[in-house]
Amino acid sequence: MRKSVVAAAYTALALLANAALADVAALEALREGDMRKLNFHAAPEPVPLTMFDDGAGGEASLAAFQGQHVVLNFWATWCAPCRIEMPTLARLQDEFGGPDFRVVTIATGRNDPAAMTRFFEEIEVDNLPLFRDPRQALARDMGVLGLPITVILDPAGNEIARLQGDAHWDSDSAFAIIAAVLGRDPGS
Repeated sequence: MRKSVVAAAYTALALLANAALADVAALEALREGDMRKLNFHAAPEPVPLTMFDDGAGGEASLAAFQGQHVVLNFWATWCAPCRIEMPTLARLQDEFGGPDFRVVTIATGRNDPAAMTRFFEEIEVDNLPLFRDPRQALARDMGVLGLPITVILDPAGNEIARLQGDAHWDSDSAFAIIAAVLGRDPGS
């Protein structure tokens, strides 16, 4: 009896693992253009709950976004590729933002709040947060080397994918990937 329960549990785990791998393969098949740089993890990876500046004089952690899928972007005011990428992230937020999805931007390193505001004004972005990681604690804990870096978090707060470098987050491929991650039909 005990052997049959163990065998059933093992079979169920194997099926779940195969389903997760199939899901990753399906998501990877949607990658085109610069979205090919997006690497999905075989299994979700926990993220640290390191505190960062919430832009309103307080602190927050990524735990504040649990329950939502999050596209988390690390950037800086001096980062030229960030200037090009940020408006595409704003369009991604416009397309998918809501109770189950959010684009979160965190300026890491020495970024003056006034310069951050100017940066967003110059590129005409007004729908993304101005969070800061001035000591690079969160970036360091998440293994962010270079900018920009974008990670996708699942509703449990785990990292499921990472893209190093800039990308067009408003491309058809990016929209299809995010729709699939959210379990939506593309274009809905």
